[in-house]
Amino acid sequence: MTKLPEIPKISDSEWVVMRVFWARGEATSGEIIAELEDETDWKPKTIQTLIRRLVQKGALDFEKQGREYLYRPAVDEKTCEQAASRQFIDRVFNGKLAPFLANFVEQSNYSDEEIAHLKRILEEGGTPDGNAD
Repeated sequence: MTKLPEIPKISDSEWVVMRVFWARGEATSGEIIAELEDETDWKPKTIQTLIRRLVQKGALDFEKQGREYLYRPAVDEKTCEQAASRQFIDRVFNGKLAPFLANFVEQSNYSDEEIAHLKRILEEGGTPDGNAD
């Protein structure tokens, strides 16, 4: 199995903030606050704190532009998703993929089409689009 690069441990709330940055590419804290105030019940100070933590963790880079800071992701979304998935499987399933997949499939009501898609992914040994990493 390929070793994934180290990524910062991102909390659930920080994932919400990072998803906005990944979608935008770059933004000021004011832009992120405006977007997240509509989606969450978070106060501006809470969002600023999350942004500051993400900078401290190395998940966001920034540069000063006039009186504001422009933030951008310092880590790739797909890499973070892969690392978080691996960390979860390591923590909960002792690093074993088969019990994770069995539990996931057994506890859910998937269509035959979704099961067939999962089988194709496993058979092709790649990503959901069928391309190996």
